[in-house]
Amino acid sequence: MKKFFIGFAVVSLLIAGVLSYFASGDPDGLDKTVEDTGIAEHAREHPFAGSTFADYALGGDGKFTGLAGVLGVLVVLALSFSLFWFLRKRSDV
Repeated sequence: MKKFFIGFAVVSLLIAGVLSYFASGDPDGLDKTVEDTGIAEHAREHPFAGSTFADYALGGDGKFTGLAGVLGVLVVLALSFSLFWFLRKRSDV
């Protein structure tokens, strides 16, 4: 079971760090529809638009997309591991 989780973490980090550079920057179907129907004219920036991970990159710089993905995976894995560890300890009592 331990090998599975280590493998899962490695694959997740590789996907986030390498494949994210190949992701398309073109708008998806929802974005295209919003632009075509004129709904986008009423759009506003959200409160986190200037945050560190805005636009799936560190500081909005596209060169750091992979790093942002790797940091995101590490944060999610750390939170998940902590939660599962806490819940397991509680059930052992």
